Amino acid sequence: MRTYRAKYRQEIAEEFGISAITLTRWIQKEKLVISRGLISPKEQVLIYSNVYL
Repeated sequence: MRTYRAKYRQEIAEEFGISAITLTRWIQKEKLVISRGLISPKEQVLIYSNVYL
C-alpha cells in the first residue's frame, strides 16, 4: 500500500504532467470535495482514484 504525505495541488499536477488549474478543473468535473491549501493523504487517494489520464 502506498503512503502519502500532504501535497500542494501543483505537486500533484506535476505528477500528472498538467497545470494546477487543469487539475482543479478535473477535480471540479468529478465533483470531489477537496480542501484548500495542502491536500491531505486521504484527499489524494480520492484524486488518484477518480482523475484519469
